[in-house]
Amino acid sequence: MLRTFHVLMGAALILSCVLLVRSDRLLSAARSRELQYPLHAAESLHKCLLLEAKPGPPEDFTSRTESDRFVPATKATLITNAAIWTGRGNGLEIMKGDILLDRGLIRRVGHIDKGVLEQYKELYRIDARGRWVTPGIVDMHSHLGVDSVPILRGSNDGNSRKGPILPWLRALDGLNTHDDAYKLSASGGVTTALVIPGSANAIGGQGVVIKLRPPTDRSPTGMLLENPYETNLTEYDRTKTFRYRQMKHACGENPDRVYSGTRMDTAWAFREGYEKARRIKQAQDDYCAKATKGHWAGLGAFPEDLQWEALVDVLRGRVKVHTHCYETVDLDDLVRISNEFKFPIAAFHHAHETYLVPDTLKSAYGKPPAVALFATHARYKRESYRGSEFAPRILAEEGIQVVMKSDHPVLDSRFLLYEAQQAYYYGLPHNLALSAVTATPANVLGLDHRIGFIKEGYDADVVLWVSHPLALGATPQQVWIDGIPQLSYPHTIEKPASFQRLPQTPNFDKEAKAALKYEGLPPLEPKASVSHTLVFTNASSVYLRDSASALRVQEVAASNGVQGVLSVVVKGGRLLCIDSQQSACVRSALENTGKIEYIDLEGGSVAPGLTTFGSPLGLEEITGEISTKDGYVLDPLTAQVPKAAGGDGALIHAVDGLQFGTRNALVAYRAGVTAGVVAPLGGGILSGVSTAFALAAPHKLDDSAIIQATGGVHIAVHPVGVPSVSTQIAALRRLLLDPPEGETGHWFEKVQDGDVPLVIEVESADIMATLISLKSEVERELGTRLRFTFTGASEAHLLAAEIAEADIGVILTRARPFPHNWESRRILPGPPLSEKSAVRVLLEHGVTVGLGVPDADKAVNTRFDAAWAALEANSTISKEQAIALVSTNVEKLLGIEREDSEADLVVTLGGDFLDYTKVAGVISPRRGVVDLL
Repeated sequence: MLRTFHVLMGAALILSCVLLVRSDRLLSAARSRELQYPLHAAESLHKCLLLEAKPGPPEDFTSRTESDRFVPATKATLITNAAIWTGRGNGLEIMKGDILLDRGLIRRVGHIDKGVLEQYKELYRIDARGRWVTPGIVDMHSHLGVDSVPILRGSNDGNSRKGPILPWLRALDGLNTHDDAYKLSASGGVTTALVIPGSANAIGGQGVVIKLRPPTDRSPTGMLLENPYETNLTEYDRTKTFRYRQMKHACGENPDRVYSGTRMDTAWAFREGYEKARRIKQAQDDYCAKATKGHWAGLGAFPEDLQWEALVDVLRGRVKVHTHCYETVDLDDLVRISNEFKFPIAAFHHAHETYLVPDTLKSAYGKPPAVALFATHARYKRESYRGSEFAPRILAEEGIQVVMKSDHPVLDSRFLLYEAQQAYYYGLPHNLALSAVTATPANVLGLDHRIGFIKEGYDADVVLWVSHPLALGATPQQVWIDGIPQLSYPHTIEKPASFQRLPQTPNFDKEAKAALKYEGLPPLEPKASVSHTLVFTNASSVYLRDSASALRVQEVAASNGVQGVLSVVVKGGRLLCIDSQQSACVRSALENTGKIEYIDLEGGSVAPGLTTFGSPLGLEEITGEISTKDGYVLDPLTAQVPKAAGGDGALIHAVDGLQFGTRNALVAYRAGVTAGVVAPLGGGILSGVSTAFALAAPHKLDDSAIIQATGGVHIAVHPVGVPSVSTQIAALRRLLLDPPEGETGHWFEKVQDGDVPLVIEVESADIMATLISLKSEVERELGTRLRFTFTGASEAHLLAAEIAEADIGVILTRARPFPHNWESRRILPGPPLSEKSAVRVLLEHGVTVGLGVPDADKAVNTRFDAAWAALEANSTISKEQAIALVSTNVEKLLGIEREDSEADLVVTLGGDFLDYTKVAGVISPRRGVVDLL
């Protein structure tokens, strides 16, 4: 027993010694580990080092001898004898000379020594012949490749609807390299675009900056300019340089609608997301403060979150924030949030009310955001209602950077330069207008070290223009991206020498001041309507309607360029005389006339008032607000029409839903559009009966309001799935051969007799071919001649001969075509991609052609649409024909008949009717007055 006790005590003593030794060893090891770096230390310190990296190019960037986007075997190019707008000097520097492009870079600008050129064994030379060269156009708001053209469900990658805050998404991951619009946009001079997610979310994800030339590797990544996601350290070492990323934000109606929320919800979503990012940033900063001092105890791994890293980088000033915001309340929200979380906003986009609150912009964190605008696109939803064509000039006067953008495919980015032209027309200085699509967006994107300017060492992205880039209809002769010409066989048109000069523009100072005074809603009614005698002096030309002539418009007098020859005398809204001031005609007209008022037109003109068609103008005020619209008719093929409305035999008349005094109508009136034709709004085959109305009438009961209560019968045939196209054709065949009872039958009997036209909205040439066959079939069966008019008609040029033979007229709703949908994809783009435009081809085949607009806010530019059509027709369309395209032809094709002497005339100030002139007044015989605008 005793022995057992001693054995146990000995064992216990030995165990105690072993435990003591082990404890000492663990303590010693622990002390040792405290003095050692953790295994992840190097990686964590590297991440801390990257937090200090500032965005921008490497220090030696300007000394590069070859672009990172250079394609081997690209020949050097020498552009000689050019007028060079460089973008430098606030857009005021203009040079005369040459430009050498080599290895993807601009190597020389101006006078180039002969010795430099002798170094090249092969050198492609192009003589600019004094024409203008500019930097490539930069589109700072595009959905190219993510909202693909033509629109198809399988390539709709613009928006995610997985939550309001999605900074981790990347537009690159949805970029479609097969978008039909790349080539079209490049042909308009666009060389670079910021492609961003849509505006469904408060934070929709990261955008990417792309070049618009086909990538050699055919991949989306190959299109990127300064790929911020590059992982190859030999190409992108973040310790030496840090490339900006771009991120899309949105506020206002869009995220509110998608997530059934309010502005309060969206503002909170922003703050909640940024608070999450702020905490991660603070944790990283605290971590690195200890790690760089070697205090590793308890630190653990570097704090990061892949989902939130991009938003953290926003707070570090390394991501450019582009915010879709319209109204003052939203602008103010985002400015407050930027100050709360201390991040700069690169630009507000759309931003229709920014011109009203420049001080709010100036109070944003860091520096005032730039503003990316449309020129005249407005009133399509409530938050754009106060948009003004004078916003660019007003913001520029406040020192705010102005960018013009496309929001492609909302606007076709091929014509982004047209946005700059319109901004210039309404008062933005010429240097800032061109900068708004070149140097300024390059600066805002953080890429002005390589694009946006013509400067030695910059990317070889340049455009040679046929005319001055701010002249209406300016078209590239050639476009280079990375020194590679993008137009294989450019079709160019010679223009008069005057088109090489900066065009003159009217004075809109009073209108711009009124836009501010009335907070975006200035009175648009005529300032005076007078019936006393007016003498318009110094007129350069007079065009009048003449239904008896082949063109239906005739130039009846011209000064032949000698200012002061013509005077136009008007009394009671009617022309009394057109002749020289000293002529017997004028002297006689002024005898015993009472009050006489003289107005100097300064070389202006008199021409027929224009007629608009194709949009809901007259049936809506705000496109996106159903309560401001007449609404939509029921389609008898897909819905039950109420018996109270006439059942399936009902046919709706647009005259019953007319609205007067809409802002789009009055803005268009001030631009020379005096009449509108509109059909009921429908989503199916049968729309109803159109009406013609006066845009300036105060209400429907005014004697001048209704020009013609009923016009043509309007239908639409589109591939919509259900009902099929063939079903729609079958329904139309029955309507034509066996009209039903009721109102529909009554009007289709008129169509049978040829009393009214059947106006068919159709885009596809295949459907048009079927309609041509149907017309022939019905005519044989009935023994009558039907009057058909195709509207929309994007592919009509493919059947120009057949349409002419069938005696069908065409109204091109888009004056400049765009392959928006599959049914309209086979467009004829016009110069520089094709020799002829659709307008020209149709006219050459003897088709009566009119031009329309797809949206009510675009009616204001009807005069410019006609001028553009004439300019790109290579002198085959006269001024008379151009005016007819948007007046008498439209009315004829839609069944509107009126006396020539009763139609309005438009008086322009400062030049020809189709130039950058200002409408000074409208002569209204029906009302017996002249509206002075």
